[in-house]
Amino acid sequence: MSGISGYGNSVGVPTVGGELTFDHCYAQNPLVNVLCMGALPTDRLVLGIASGPGNLAVLLGSSTGRDGIGGVSVLASAGFAGADGAAAADDTKRPSVQVGDPFEEKRLIEACLELLDKKLVVGIQDLGGAGLACATSETAGRGGVGMDVDVTAVPLREEGMEPWEVMTSESQERMLAIVTPDSWAAVAEICATWEVRATVVGKVTAPDPAEGGRLRIRDGFDGAILADVPAASLSDDAPLYDRPRRRPAAQASQAVVPPEDCAADLLSLLRSPRWVYRQYDHQLFLNTVVGPGGDAALLRLAGPGLPPSARGVAVTTDSNPRYCALDPRLGTVLTLAEGVANLACVGATAVAVVNCLNFGNPEHPEVMWQLSECIDGLAEACRALSLPVIGGNVSLYNESGGADIDPTPVLGVLGLVDVLVAPPPGLAWEEGDTLVLLGTRAAPDGSFSLEGSRWATERRQHRSGTLPAVDLERHATACAFVAGLVGTIVSGDHEPPLLSAVHDVSSGGLAVALGEMAVSAGTGCAVALDDPSELFTEVPSRFVVATAMPDDLCTRAEHLGLAAFVLGRAGGDRVVVGDLLDLPVEALREAHEGNLARLVGDS
Repeated sequence: MSGISGYGNSVGVPTVGGELTFDHCYAQNPLVNVLCMGALPTDRLVLGIASGPGNLAVLLGSSTGRDGIGGVSVLASAGFAGADGAAAADDTKRPSVQVGDPFEEKRLIEACLELLDKKLVVGIQDLGGAGLACATSETAGRGGVGMDVDVTAVPLREEGMEPWEVMTSESQERMLAIVTPDSWAAVAEICATWEVRATVVGKVTAPDPAEGGRLRIRDGFDGAILADVPAASLSDDAPLYDRPRRRPAAQASQAVVPPEDCAADLLSLLRSPRWVYRQYDHQLFLNTVVGPGGDAALLRLAGPGLPPSARGVAVTTDSNPRYCALDPRLGTVLTLAEGVANLACVGATAVAVVNCLNFGNPEHPEVMWQLSECIDGLAEACRALSLPVIGGNVSLYNESGGADIDPTPVLGVLGLVDVLVAPPPGLAWEEGDTLVLLGTRAAPDGSFSLEGSRWATERRQHRSGTLPAVDLERHATACAFVAGLVGTIVSGDHEPPLLSAVHDVSSGGLAVALGEMAVSAGTGCAVALDDPSELFTEVPSRFVVATAMPDDLCTRAEHLGLAAFVLGRAGGDRVVVGDLLDLPVEALREAHEGNLARLVGDS
């Protein structure tokens, strides 16, 4: 948390949302996945492609050291060793941690933006995994050209670095720009203004008619050739593994005993991420309309360098490893479905997906099967919901002491709002509102199954069973309906809004959704339910909405074939659900805001 805060806040990027999951499988392999989103006029877009033989490869930013060497080659190809089933830190992997300097990064960002504004670069790419080796081969490979790289020209912060260390270092705050010789003087001048180092380290070369572009690493521009490989062999021709796959042995399924103390269960499951996001600045640039704690982040699509716009952009990140441990294919589908539902709650229509696929050791047939199933599930769901996957990465070998993490695909879903002039209703209902459940109350067979639910996992340590099915066509209809209702509010439509609050029903089921809404409003409710399992089942494609016009709302839903049930009414200072639970809102608030802080010892 401190690392994200210390870098993001300093570099000037607001942290607007996130996802937090606790499980014993991450005790020795904690996962930190970061999604970063930007906006630019399309006419300023420059790709990571090298072109134009004779053009210069310019390294921008920090000097190169030994920090980060082996980050990709080590951490992406082996797990952590451990004795007697307990993982231990492997000293050989400690150098794989890079050293970050957010102030250097901020200068580099501003310099690059000015270079783009003045159209002085023909290609540009960051230096991530494998450093210069990756950036030079990828830019050359995509452009179908070659590149000569002089390792002696790379500015170093350590003495005695070997050429392979220079090429594979993952030192941060560096970019590789492809510029014409005529533009070099202007590029150097702008970089000097921002106090950013700029060094010519290579030249684009013409491809060989027979062999294509070659990446040649040299000791001096005219010196000895230290390495000579086809550029595409590193960027595009990586080996494709078809490792053995085997479904894990099914755990013995046991019947889930229905909840006996719904009040205690609800208090235990309420958990606000406030302890995390209070450490971040989420209002930088003053474009954040909905920040952390909502269903999705919502921002105005405005800022320096952007044309005036009334549009908004929304983003959410979701993961559900307990689902994916039971069924990685369906679990991934359900995770994407939740992301689309989250966007609908702020009036956004989903348009794209990025992912980070976190798995254990793929040399284990069970893990390879999980990876394959997850990807197939994501492809299936994206086709059904017409969503392109526009980026992402894969983190493998998350294994310690022979134990793999649960399959953990983290999905970021991006949405757009056509007109954003007012905030969405949020979770806070109003005194006297009627509470309506949109979507089916139960599974197709009429049951309120608790298998795979957060309640079953956390309150009963039950980790077997079958996940709830999802009808993606019906889900898309429900999400479009909710997004449309919220859209009339955020667009400033003058019709009386049908909604005063909305929240999707997901992790923790209806009980947690009602609890979170009551805490947000500071107002209780009275709901008529009599089956304790209905409170915690996680049947997908459901929303709790608060309205002053329930008849109109239900009629519109039914015209689309969506089920709608009146649950009860908002009001008072207690949350009452039939004879199942009766809790003061203050007790819910204390649990919601204090549970996580107590878990991490910050209460």
